[in-house]
Amino acid sequence: MRPRTAAYPSTYGLVLYCRSRALPLTVATLLGTALLAAVCAHQLNASTDPFQRVPLVVLAPMLAAVAIGTSLRQRSAELDRTAARPARPRRLAHLLALTTLAAGTLALAAPGHTREFGAPAMVRNLAGAVGITAAAATVIGPRLSWLPTVAYLGAVSLAGDGVPGRAATIWAWPVQPGPPPAAWAVAAGAFIVGGALYVLRGPWPESPHD
Repeated sequence: MRPRTAAYPSTYGLVLYCRSRALPLTVATLLGTALLAAVCAHQLNASTDPFQRVPLVVLAPMLAAVAIGTSLRQRSAELDRTAARPARPRRLAHLLALTTLAAGTLALAAPGHTREFGAPAMVRNLAGAVGITAAAATVIGPRLSWLPTVAYLGAVSLAGDGVPGRAATIWAWPVQPGPPPAAWAVAAGAFIVGGALYVLRGPWPESPHD
């Protein structure tokens, strides 16, 4: 009976963690976003004009990142500090698991066009968007973490589409094709910095009544 008693609190704690972060709803949202992206990608005539996919590879990762951001909540910082297991590994596993799920499903939703606006651009944009969202969750809280992500990607999609030049590859990385290394570097840097900030510091504490 002792092994069962020892395993019970761990399993129960995992269930509580998932429920407090609304992870089932987040996973369902990510799968729904990927399904919608797949339907839109199928409807687009990207074989003749791959640039028709630009809104898709910007909006789908943005929506997925917003869903992930809302799950980066923390009801009580004191409980995390006094928990038997450190909070940082859980935060890291939480962020990586959802990002991996979103990246895999969105990549499958946009097959082909690997040199233009296909799976590579989708995965790159997701990584950058999640990084921005994770940083925002740390600074302003998970409830508002969507604001910087939507504002930046929305502004870039309007102002950066078709803008030539090396500088545009850096600041307008969400609307770049898949291969440019500079766009990948910025998106990867955003993911690493934002993810590290969230893992190390945790989300901005929210009111228990929010």
